[in-house]
Amino acid sequence: MRFRFVEAHRKSFSITRLCQLMEVSTRGFRAFCKRPASQRQRTDMIVLAHIKEQSRLSLG
Repeated sequence: MRFRFVEAHRKSFSITRLCQLMEVSTRGFRAFCKRPASQRQRTDMIVLAHIKEQSRLSLG
């Protein structure tokens, strides 16, 4: 959750400052960015794509 906040706001503020405010290390943030998506996240993305496609096909 904290790393996602830093990622979402890093264009507006410096990563170093955001990490200080969120009490996480910049090294940990960089590791978070490089980490591949977990199996659960990949499965969730596939399911979401199917739901969106079915919604589109049924005209919402």
